[in-house]
Amino acid sequence: MAEELVLDTAIRDWVLIPLSVVMVLIGVLRYFVSKLMRSPSASPSPDPKLVREGQVVIRARNLRTNSQFIPVKAFKARKVYYTNEENGLLHVPKEDAQKAQAAMFSDPNMAMDMMKKNLSMIVPQTLTFAWVNFFFSGFVAAKIPFPLTQRFRGMLQNGIDLSTVDVSYVSSRSWYFLNLFGLRGLFSLILGEENATDDAQKMMQMGGGFGFNPAMSLGAEKDNLDIIQHDWALPKMERHAEDVLKKLLKK
Repeated sequence: MAEELVLDTAIRDWVLIPLSVVMVLIGVLRYFVSKLMRSPSASPSPDPKLVREGQVVIRARNLRTNSQFIPVKAFKARKVYYTNEENGLLHVPKEDAQKAQAAMFSDPNMAMDMMKKNLSMIVPQTLTFAWVNFFFSGFVAAKIPFPLTQRFRGMLQNGIDLSTVDVSYVSSRSWYFLNLFGLRGLFSLILGEENATDDAQKMMQMGGGFGFNPAMSLGAEKDNLDIIQHDWALPKMERHAEDVLKKLLKK
């Protein structure tokens, strides 16, 4: 039987609220610091060729995901238009792909900007975690108002080695991680949709390359479009509508 705890209001006033406020303030401060660290050439006017290639990828992806709504003849014509080996929009010669990749990795400004972005995330979060671990380690900071299974214990009670405590209680260290990955919506309201405080997205993007690789994106979309099997949905619509009407009439 899990133990029911009575949380002191002082924990709310001196642990829960200060930790949440500090996390928000650090996120806002990191946003402005990252803007100051950004080099003047980090956000130039977009290259028309990159914009055009990005639009081609989006259009090809729309064709692939909505291919069942057009006839087979129309789909094949569009597929040849995109994947033709001679002049298809998604076809990238090997020498052009190698040149684009070499130019991307030889740009020192891009590598420096990427390093600055990673440092702007790693340094503040390392210091914040050390602060939380030193001052607030071992506190039970909050209680979730609904029951949870034992699988959530490792996520919600990090730093508390008591199996008798109910899973719905949240430790201070786990509250730090919940704020770290759960404040994206709040930062979007405060700083706008395009902000530099999305730690979850940053952690997934670390080491993932240098921005948009047009040759790789075009080639990947070309392969996806080549292997897709067309299945026109219109001949099945009458049968589907008939089944829906029968279900409605039975009700």
